[in-house]
Amino acid sequence: MNDNQTNIMRYHVADYLNVSTTSTADYKLMGVGFSSLNESPSAEEDEKIYINMKSASTKVKSYNTEFAFEAELIKEEEATMWLYDVGRNQKTGADAMTDYVRVELFRPIDGSDNTYTARKFKVSAVIDSIEGDGGDPLETSGSLKAVGDFVDGKFNTSTRTFTAN
Repeated sequence: MNDNQTNIMRYHVADYLNVSTTSTADYKLMGVGFSSLNESPSAEEDEKIYINMKSASTKVKSYNTEFAFEAELIKEEEATMWLYDVGRNQKTGADAMTDYVRVELFRPIDGSDNTYTARKFKVSAVIDSIEGDGGDPLETSGSLKAVGDFVDGKFNTSTRTFTAN
């Protein structure tokens, strides 16, 4: 075992949701309130058995990426409230879509303060539940499902701006 190993922890990845209702992005940190937010690339496979083989050959043909989340509703946290609004008002189509940026805080961009490697996804917010037991805060859960391919780039956590590579 290497004593110099550095584990990348969940807090080394920051998530930002665009909550703007205009063409100007307004990214809010998905932090306080969120108890989980997990990426599932969900590779789609193409499997073939050729006539000269006993076993199948598998190739990745696409991805069906989604980000499952669970979050307490906190009135002051705009990201949780944006997601609640989608479910509460049963929004569909473009009204349930926004941009989501996943920032790798463990990959700073040299020479650029507060700027890190990031990926921007167009996502459709799929809200599965809004629930809470007596005495507990309301929680919402669901998935942010990718629409098309992500854009690779960088994100400045001070200005909250994404720049494509």
